[in-house]
Amino acid sequence: MSDFNLSKEEKEILKDFEAGEFKSVLTPKRKKMLQAIAEETFKKDKRINIRISSRDLELLQRRALEEGIPYQTLVSSVLHKYVSGGLHDLMANKAFQRTHKTRC
Repeated sequence: MSDFNLSKEEKEILKDFEAGEFKSVLTPKRKKMLQAIAEETFKKDKRINIRISSRDLELLQRRALEEGIPYQTLVSSVLHKYVSGGLHDLMANKAFQRTHKTRC
């Protein structure tokens, strides 16, 4: 543990964790609900076809290989994160902010 530069708060949390102070509150009912949600999230019931550049496809395949997952799974994951609000287009946000500043 000495390899990490932990803050005072982090050190306290680590100490409490190692002392067994944290207890799971995951009930069987909650676990079943979360499993059902996860299954629905990853259910693939529709097929799409898209055209992308060969360079982008190669980069996707390379990134998926690094992650140890099929590239189609990586594409699906990125799309899911984007539409569910977990992934943001930084360039679009910057363009919006510039446009908004000039109007104000």
